[in-house]
Amino acid sequence: MRSFSICMIVKNEADILEETLESVKGVGDEIIIVDTGSTDNTKDIAKKYTDLIFDFKWIDDFAAARNASYSYATKDYILFMDADDFLPDEERAKLLQLKKNLDMSVDAVSMFTVTGVDEFGNPIFKFRRHRLVKRSNHFKWHGSVHEYLEVGGNILHSDIYILHRKQKKKIDKERRRRNLNIYEKKLKRGDVFSPRDLFYYANELKDHGKFQKAVEQYTKFLNSREGWVEDNIRACIYLADCHRSLGNHLEEMEALAKSIVFDIPRPEVSCRLGDMYKEKNMFDKAIIWYRLAIEIDVSDLLGFQYEQYSTWYPHLQICVCYWHIGNKELSFYHHQKAKEYRPDDKRIQYNEQFFKKIEENDAEG
Repeated sequence: MRSFSICMIVKNEADILEETLESVKGVGDEIIIVDTGSTDNTKDIAKKYTDLIFDFKWIDDFAAARNASYSYATKDYILFMDADDFLPDEERAKLLQLKKNLDMSVDAVSMFTVTGVDEFGNPIFKFRRHRLVKRSNHFKWHGSVHEYLEVGGNILHSDIYILHRKQKKKIDKERRRRNLNIYEKKLKRGDVFSPRDLFYYANELKDHGKFQKAVEQYTKFLNSREGWVEDNIRACIYLADCHRSLGNHLEEMEALAKSIVFDIPRPEVSCRLGDMYKEKNMFDKAIIWYRLAIEIDVSDLLGFQYEQYSTWYPHLQICVCYWHIGNKELSFYHHQKAKEYRPDDKRIQYNEQFFKKIEENDAEG
């Protein structure tokens, strides 16, 4: 059995930290907490689970804090967790099994991060991250904001997922602007932004409703042609979001279509293009895009994934489109497929009753 160090950086996490640490209790052979300036009782909570608590002076650099936490690790592998992460019981069992059987030839293990579940408990949004790394490789974090862990070697892609619970955390106004403030400070200093900086700076602008400025930064990022393929695709999607918010619907479609330059169409892109044709009552063309969303294999993609766009959503929309063009048989077929994923969804229940009435009327006729 391999030994694990769990490393976390925290600041004022008293409202959620105990639940997080309880979820990984017994998984790590040591838990390392690096505190970047808490003023609440975060440290007191952490002391219930570990005595490896260290202070780090905050310097507007997440990578520096992460690397500091890794420097205290002593076990075979390092697992990073955020204070608002949570390891569900089923995933905990899988992680313990991995710990028991992990071969030391593995340099890193990727796991899914799920940022939310729907009302039926199904994952909404997920993406892969290199969560577990061999300590002796001395992998480093990079980036002052939206940091990433640079890894290499033998990578194991697991199906383990960790739930990221942003919605449970009380975030004040200052904290909401933290990342944007860091980027604005970098601009004032005259720092040169890397392509990754441009991408995440644009994301912050978009999230704060500064859509025109975000468009400029996304465009600058894409024109650099130096971004990671998944960031390029996501930039096109977010650029489309900005144009939609600005009422630029032609530019929205162009941004979505541009994503196909970088790789196969992502289900989200296909569905959104399908939606745009459906809004124009161009049902035949909408069906083409929705079907593409269903057919694309997304199991090994490393980028962000909205589960709905490759599962129930395109089937629900195809059901509507086929009905409008008079193909009742295929409309019902795709209703049945959508129902497999979300039988309790109000829209799907409505369609269920609709088709039952059609069937009853046909029988009476």
